[in-house]
Amino acid sequence: MVVHAAAGGRTGIGYTYGSAAVAALIRDELRDVLAGTDVLDVAARWAAMTGALRNAGRPGIGAMAVSAVDIALWDLKSRIMGVPLVVALDAFRQAVPVYGSGGFTSYTDRQLADQLSEWAGRGIGRVKMKVARDPAADRARVIAARRAVGDGVELMVDANGGYRRKQALGWARWFADMGVTWLEEPVSSDDLDGLRLLRDAGPPGVDITAGEYGCTLPYFRRMLEAGAVDCLQADVTRCGGITGFLRVGALCDAHGLDLSAHCAPQAALHACAAVWHLRHLEYFHDHVRVERMLFDGVREPTSGGSLEPDRSQPGLGLRLKEADAAPHLVA
Repeated sequence: MVVHAAAGGRTGIGYTYGSAAVAALIRDELRDVLAGTDVLDVAARWAAMTGALRNAGRPGIGAMAVSAVDIALWDLKSRIMGVPLVVALDAFRQAVPVYGSGGFTSYTDRQLADQLSEWAGRGIGRVKMKVARDPAADRARVIAARRAVGDGVELMVDANGGYRRKQALGWARWFADMGVTWLEEPVSSDDLDGLRLLRDAGPPGVDITAGEYGCTLPYFRRMLEAGAVDCLQADVTRCGGITGFLRVGALCDAHGLDLSAHCAPQAALHACAAVWHLRHLEYFHDHVRVERMLFDGVREPTSGGSLEPDRSQPGLGLRLKEADAAPHLVA
């Protein structure tokens, strides 16, 4: 879902991944709130949008709508200023570490090994695969993944909430023996007690992570206060855009925990460069494919396994491929 925001002869773009209902919500609830206002005051626009959705519903598609518009407003502001977004945000990182993410359970072991080893061969020192859909197959899959990338690459797994608590604890111990360092959503991200159990009782060296479904700051605050994760996740296209993402980063700073950006690497890159306790950014196979298909200016990983914001272009540095996008227009 792509948003255009125009002012001062410039146009900013933002996007999220969701239902076409997001577009209707922006048109019906947010467009009039923004029309004629000062685009340079993005924080005020974020607050106005958040207030406008009080009765319509702020989580879910409401948060996705705010996120897409907020990203577009930040892109527009920095274009009007004539600077890359990373400069407008006063970011301090020159590069953002990434990890290759995919490893879907629908893959054969050969497809899994090829994908993960391709990322490792490009210098990306961290790769993630899906588990828990068919636990009976996972031992062979994880062994195949480890063999494919070798011992020098960090192996991460994502269970998408597919385990029960004690089942997850048993798997965590086996994953540790395989050198897995990241266990994402071993149980439902709504099960804060279960996440805390796994964080406290799980093997050393296996971080418990969650947070990708967070839409509002109280969601992330509750997760942090519950001691549920070793590393928090947030998605810039769901958590209130760049404005919301930076506020989640501040919560992590206050708790002394790292933040990892979930998906949408081109939308999140500049904001990640402005986060103090940032661990990495997810270079997610499907979103990488879509971003390359729809945008010019997409950044590719360096040989050191990071993304570097384009400091030669204003804003996000992205341009929508209008002709390529046109066949997919639904709203």
